[in-house]
Amino acid sequence: MPEVLTFDSVQSLVTNNHSLIFQINKEEKLNPIKQDVKSGRLRYVKNIFPHHGYIWNYGALPQTWENPKEKFPETGTAGDNDPLDVCEIGHKIQERGSVIQVKVLGTLLLIDEGETDWKIIAIDVSDPLASKLNGENLQLSATYEWFRYYKKPDGKPENTVHWNGECKGRDFALEIVEDANKQWHRLVSNSREASGGSISCANTTLSGSSDTIREEEAETTVNQKPALGPAAPVDQEAKEIIENVLSASIRENDSSIPNPPKTSGGTGFPAMVSSSLVGEQVL
Repeated sequence: MPEVLTFDSVQSLVTNNHSLIFQINKEEKLNPIKQDVKSGRLRYVKNIFPHHGYIWNYGALPQTWENPKEKFPETGTAGDNDPLDVCEIGHKIQERGSVIQVKVLGTLLLIDEGETDWKIIAIDVSDPLASKLNGENLQLSATYEWFRYYKKPDGKPENTVHWNGECKGRDFALEIVEDANKQWHRLVSNSREASGGSISCANTTLSGSSDTIREEEAETTVNQKPALGPAAPVDQEAKEIIENVLSASIRENDSSIPNPPKTSGGTGFPAMVSSSLVGEQVL
């Protein structure tokens, strides 16, 4: 059962790009990590005070797949066609693309636009708290708020967090990981049948896969990628998001600055005021 975490989107509260949305590109050969694009525009997480961008290290468990043809019995919703998402709650800010070993602690079930979207709660095994945590008594109010409301500024309805936001424990979460791993094996053994060919499963190490390629072909694919250039220009809306995230950070540390009544962008969605800190209290 995999417990190694590949980060596809690590967001730092001390940089000006912690609102960027990065994802594993399922369609492209060898599945590179890229900033997500929708309707031709780069995507950013909008700020809902007091949460500033991502509030944990956010990534995905490799060798897992939420099968869109399989429904979770309790909700009747099918998988979102992605790897399992992971919220890593340790102290260290991980670099994007880093691979770390994690201890699974529990899981939330998000119903995101009608799809099953499990959020595995985990901690870096090298974190000082890892040995002390066993998945019990996790205070996840900030995480619950974040997932419930983060799409509201885009004019979308609130997400549903099943079981009223209850975090299921480690044993239950590991069952979800194990099932997603089985679904992944189905995918890579015959990707055309499992996904209709919409997911690239090209790899160099899986002997039972219908999409295994030679290392030379993989190297050629990587070498054909253009060299990294300067960062793409950030549109005005994204600049406002980032600036507001930073100003909210300043406001939180200066009680003389009043909290704004609304979020950025003139959406009319009131700011979420919470007693919880950015991130989670785990003890």
